[in-house]
Amino acid sequence: MLKIRVISGPNLNLLGTREPKVYGTQTLEDIENALRQEARDYGVAIEFFQSNHEGAIIDCIHDAARSGVHGLIINPGAFTHYSYAIRDAIAAVGIPAVEVHLSNVHAREEFRARSVIAPVCMGQISGLGALSYSAALFALVKKLEETRP
Repeated sequence: MLKIRVISGPNLNLLGTREPKVYGTQTLEDIENALRQEARDYGVAIEFFQSNHEGAIIDCIHDAARSGVHGLIINPGAFTHYSYAIRDAIAAVGIPAVEVHLSNVHAREEFRARSVIAPVCMGQISGLGALSYSAALFALVKKLEETRP
């Protein structure tokens, strides 16, 4: 069975109350519950992790490699723009990853359009609200199924 890990970065624990005009009114728990159902429909196992701390996110990525995770969905939050350490962790473990963002980072402040994470991911999905996660799960599952022996 395929195993997917969803990693959410800083401030995503505040979803639902944090700038709802930008990030919507769904909580992180709402998004996770929807993804659990979608993962069941796809027949894949899914697990979730959220931290406001860069090192904890890096440890989670490293642990994914040791624990047989097949794919990552990551919303690095503000770390998107400057965390070469998270970028290097994704590159080091060699697990296919999709970067997601709730808002359209390309339609916001200029600094948000630059991701140091995207180059080591198979793709980036932004601007679809909570559906960004659903689209990432769909794409990751399809890609992993294509490449599985």
